[in-house]
Amino acid sequence: MPVREYVAGMSVPWRSSAAVFEQIATRHGITADACTMEAAWAAFAEFVQVPVEGIAGPEDDGDGFIVEWGVRDWNGNRLALSLGRLLAVSEHGDRSDPYWQPEYWKVELEVFFAEDSPWAGPLADGGGDSGFDFAAIGTPRADALAATLRFIDQEPLLGVMWRSAPTGAEVTLDRAG
Repeated sequence: MPVREYVAGMSVPWRSSAAVFEQIATRHGITADACTMEAAWAAFAEFVQVPVEGIAGPEDDGDGFIVEWGVRDWNGNRLALSLGRLLAVSEHGDRSDPYWQPEYWKVELEVFFAEDSPWAGPLADGGGDSGFDFAAIGTPRADALAATLRFIDQEPLLGVMWRSAPTGAEVTLDRAG
């Protein structure tokens, strides 16, 4: 069943979150073959402000974001920068069970870079991340995004990646470990 066009200000079911992120990314000019980091960040900043249904509340760290970079085995060992949103899906299981836990799902825009990039070598053995931020949607999240962007600018290797031309991008929704 196709997902209806996302309209700014409306909430979306968590299962539709990747489709909504794709719509937003497409509107910002991101395709599977090309994008800019400015467009990727603009799409991400818009997407993480979209209310999502079926997840735990902010008091339970139900909705957060993270920036990750490096060479990862789960993406075919490609050099990538990931703009991810972690959702704690609360609709499964028996919530009265004292051991109940939400299922964690990650919606991400992964931006890929050329394998022969001069900074690919230092990232071959790993990478890094910004850490999760669970600020509430609205001004607190906008402030947290601004702080993350400052962090990106201060990390030398990440800053170089940020100013480089990506070779492609992909939006995914996967269950988080």
